[in-house]
Amino acid sequence: MTGPKPARYELRFRPLFDNGRGFVFPCDPEGRVDLDELSEHARINYLYARAVVGRELAEPAVQPGIPR
Repeated sequence: MTGPKPARYELRFRPLFDNGRGFVFPCDPEGRVDLDELSEHARINYLYARAVVGRELAEPAVQPGIPR
């Protein structure tokens, strides 16, 4: 028998403008993203998202992810 699957969380950066695009990254319950687990492209997007908070993106929010 297997135990319950650990909860999955996502760090969501929502766009400030209607025509903007947001970003979603896997994280722990506190919103920490493991950069070593991200692909190079995702890592670049994550660093970009953090840099434009308040200008293009809203403060990120931790949300439960969709179970896989």
